[in-house]
Amino acid sequence: MTYVVTENCIKCKYMDCVEVCPVDCFYAGENFLVIHPDECIDCGVCEPECPADAIVPDTDRKATGEWLALNAEYAQIWPNITRKGTPPADAEAWDGVENKRPHLSPKPHHD
Repeated sequence: MTYVVTENCIKCKYMDCVEVCPVDCFYAGENFLVIHPDECIDCGVCEPECPADAIVPDTDRKATGEWLALNAEYAQIWPNITRKGTPPADAEAWDGVENKRPHLSPKPHHD
């Protein structure tokens, strides 16, 4: 089992989860985070740290095949992130917005 970052992270990207991960399995895009499914040790410490409730176990109904596949795909090409950065200025406005998938940027994280 692994944990999966789901749709509500898009344009929120709070990054609180990143610093608690004991195996540094988070990878960052421009406006979304992913968890590398082969690196995640299923400890679950990241899930309660996410203010957007966007992290779920892969057995959760929110972790559809699409989100698990996106996490696996982007973990291969985005940079690894181990420290919390600054979330987008409008993160709170996007938290809880439905149907954010079209806003997912394939671009990697930049400082």
